[in-house]
Amino acid sequence: MPESHIRPATLADEESLAHLDRVTWSTLHAVMPRPEPPYPPLFDERHRPEDFLVAELDGHVVGYIRLVQMIPLPAHAHILTIQGFVVAEEARGRGLGRALIRAAVAEARARGARRLNLRVLGRNTPARKLYEAEGFTVEGVSPEEFFLDGAYVDDISMGRAL
Repeated sequence: MPESHIRPATLADEESLAHLDRVTWSTLHAVMPRPEPPYPPLFDERHRPEDFLVAELDGHVVGYIRLVQMIPLPAHAHILTIQGFVVAEEARGRGLGRALIRAAVAEARARGARRLNLRVLGRNTPARKLYEAEGFTVEGVSPEEFFLDGAYVDDISMGRAL
């Protein structure tokens, strides 16, 4: 049985995480255009290694989840947001997505957060079901927020108390 675990990201993970972003890109979850070379660095002032938790399977990076404070004000420090969540196709179905979400909940609590929020495209049924199974509820819907693949797609806000 392959061994998996979740850990904080390090600077050394940048290329693996950037590659994972590129190979998992899909309009099922992405609203930005497909990445094209030359690729910008993944880590920058807004995307720091300490914001990422990494899933490994047999020593290989196969997923990540990113936690951020969307509104950088002290009055909003109690709310964190999942902004980035990926599991490699070959690693799906092994519970790594669920493990990443649970690790993000634990990390948010450790950072003193009281709430954890996220946004998901309305047509991303697998992700929505996973979030709901982990205690997230729909808190708002922006109808037809994006036009992707020739169709209008709702943007759904979900959240949960910690």
